[in-house]
Amino acid sequence: MMSSNTTETPNMAQPTAQPRFDVLAIGNAIVDIIGRCDDAFLARFDAPKGHMLLVEEPTILEIYNAMGPAVEISGGSAANTVAGLASLGGSAAFIGKVAKDTFGEIFAHDIRAIGVAFDTPAADGPTPTARSLILVTPDGQRTMNTFLGVSPELDSGAIGKETVQAAGITYLEGYLFDRDAAKAAFEAAAGFARDAGRKVALTLSDGFCVDRHRDAFLGLIKKDIDILFANEDEICSLYQTSSFDNAAKCIAQDAELAVLTRSEKGSVVLSGSGRSTVEAYPVAEVVDTTGAGDLFAAGFLFGYSRGFDNARSARLGALAAAEIISHVGARPEADLKKLAIDKGLI
Repeated sequence: MMSSNTTETPNMAQPTAQPRFDVLAIGNAIVDIIGRCDDAFLARFDAPKGHMLLVEEPTILEIYNAMGPAVEISGGSAANTVAGLASLGGSAAFIGKVAKDTFGEIFAHDIRAIGVAFDTPAADGPTPTARSLILVTPDGQRTMNTFLGVSPELDSGAIGKETVQAAGITYLEGYLFDRDAAKAAFEAAAGFARDAGRKVALTLSDGFCVDRHRDAFLGLIKKDIDILFANEDEICSLYQTSSFDNAAKCIAQDAELAVLTRSEKGSVVLSGSGRSTVEAYPVAEVVDTTGAGDLFAAGFLFGYSRGFDNARSARLGALAAAEIISHVGARPEADLKKLAIDKGLI
């Protein structure tokens, strides 16, 4: 059983009208190519263990040709989150750019097949669908080399006002911040959500991503974000400190609600003067940490959308994260709704 140290009031946020979707996620539409390697392989390609590097297509091809057998699974951080939310029984939509190619068809099929609405038109041009080579070391850590392809070409024209305003929460993926057009899309989405009295959430995605966009992220958090998701590395990077406690104090002042994950140390949820500390669910073996943060966000957002208090929502997040790290790939293999019912969480 999980335990928590909670000093909070229940989440009282309510949408202004009944939303069609619990969550609309906006992010990179990526097909993951997952394989195993050792630390020497990472060193050979100068890949920082546990992080994501943006690379060009020739580098992707070079690493792909050198790596061992691989499995292709639709991914993308925000897309993984809504996949988890759908598995819990929530309603979700996704906006992301794919090309008219084989990988684009794979991505579109997979996300629609799990019940997530996906209507973004495929791009008809020379730039291919995004791919991420995810290299998993024996300790279960994942290192990503990502070719973004057409995904950053998502712009404000792809953000439909009606779709955003039909969602209780619009969830923005920090990885998408690497192109100005995508930043404009974020701003458009946040504006539409605000106009309808909806909530806006942001995930910082990666410590290196924070390094690239620190000032922009801080400005967005203070101006437009209701719910921030970050892991320990990301939140420390945001405030350029090695102390989690210092970073937590800072984000408690800057964000309305901050959900901070700490791997095996569990999670901390900060809301004003309230603080909830929730333990991680134990797993028999950590097989692959790909998508752990994405699925934690799925569980938390599902609980938040139903008015659960922060500790209960974080327990749902911990349960979903535990399922995802017990196997290869960032999409649930178990029925998360059944797991949550069995644990008495929903």
